[in-house]
Amino acid sequence: MTNSATSSASSKAQIGVTGLAVMGSNIARNFAHHGYTVALHNRSIAKTDALIDEHGGEGDFIRTETMQEFVDALEKPRRVLIMVKAGDPTDAVISELADVMEKGDIIIDGGNSLFTDTIRREAAMAERGLNFIGAGISGGEEGALNGPSIMPGGPAVSYESVGPMLEKISAHVDGEPCCTHIGPDGSGHFVKMVHNGIEYADMQLIGEAYDLMRRGLGMAPAEIADVFAEWNKGELESYLVEITAQVLAQVDAETGKPLVDVIVDQAGQKGTGRWTVKAALDLGIPVTGIAEAVFARALSSAADQRSAATSLASGTLAEAPKDKKQFIEDIRRALYASKMVAYAQGFDEISAGSQEYGWNVDRGALATIWRGGCIIRAKFLNRIRDAYADNADLPSLLLAPYFTDAVESSLDSWRRVVSTATLMGVPVPAFASSISYYDGLRSERLPAALTQGLRDYFGAHTYKRIDKPGTFHTLWGQDRTEVKTD
Repeated sequence: MTNSATSSASSKAQIGVTGLAVMGSNIARNFAHHGYTVALHNRSIAKTDALIDEHGGEGDFIRTETMQEFVDALEKPRRVLIMVKAGDPTDAVISELADVMEKGDIIIDGGNSLFTDTIRREAAMAERGLNFIGAGISGGEEGALNGPSIMPGGPAVSYESVGPMLEKISAHVDGEPCCTHIGPDGSGHFVKMVHNGIEYADMQLIGEAYDLMRRGLGMAPAEIADVFAEWNKGELESYLVEITAQVLAQVDAETGKPLVDVIVDQAGQKGTGRWTVKAALDLGIPVTGIAEAVFARALSSAADQRSAATSLASGTLAEAPKDKKQFIEDIRRALYASKMVAYAQGFDEISAGSQEYGWNVDRGALATIWRGGCIIRAKFLNRIRDAYADNADLPSLLLAPYFTDAVESSLDSWRRVVSTATLMGVPVPAFASSISYYDGLRSERLPAALTQGLRDYFGAHTYKRIDKPGTFHTLWGQDRTEVKTD
């Protein structure tokens, strides 16, 4: 145990962190770096001691072993941040904490919890006189240490106590903290869930852009890395584009091959992408780009099916585009346009969730706090913030003037990329679904009229007419006359 940990033991801590894996340890250190005394707790005491041994000199920490000792080390109202695995482990820690806390104390769940679990937990803690905050935290290990984007949801009175601390340790852009009170109960974890869904779409689109250059144009990873590095200097500037260049430039020390060529092509997922799609289905919101990204990961992991299907026919495939430079520019524009669709769909889902649950989420504030610290931080989030500042009730991000103009200038490239990819047999599910969504959104008439007619035929589900009010049904099995049903 270091002197720092010992000397602070006589005073009370302003914040406690339980769950000291990498994320928990880093965020505890972040609090300490900002002048807070931090009480430490972990089921395995060895992790607590390891943190103090390695980083005890970075600030004031209080070492604890039992949950009672941990809670007793905190000033009132007690503030405890839980950084453990989502699901049953989180419930277990909450239950253990609640048994030793007092009315008015605050529990903060900083894990990737399902928002409906957060709603349930907040209600249960409220019955016991405890305040509960579900805080989405984005930025990975580096962000947790140096400044993440934080999305807290819960009682406003709790945020008054915890908010200033969270804002202080968050990332800052133009002097503004990348943390704000999202709204009541599960709103923070809902927003973090959709953030991760957008992240899924963003990575899938980047992967498709890479694949088009690799398979379509025969470019080497190092050459493609240079393209992404150049793209990161313009409107595509973002954390994910930046690190894409770094990953593609990495050479495997053991084989001398590009690292991307020795990584198994099966993408994992922890569940937040699937949750985003499931929630969107429940809300009736199309998030096609996010859904295709989730399905693409599932397909990548279907190793047995893919192995058995490699001999399937491809048909006659087109040759690579002759103008390499132009096609790379087309890919860039398609990536930007598709990225805008992913964000537009994500913000639509947040709007629908906010309305469904009465959260009153400020979409412009989200764009502000996502500009730094988080995985999807990007230059054009300033444009999203400005769009909602100009029109808080914007029906779709794609209808904001900047985004309308940006998509319009990319349309020809976008269509060339999708059609060329199809002719070459290179799968681009996220690119293709994104432009189909855009075309569906702008269409004056959709084939849904036929769908509704078919539903009325086999299930008497009725339909509405364009020329007069009311709900109607055709007597398909009789004389096919139309009757009004309302």
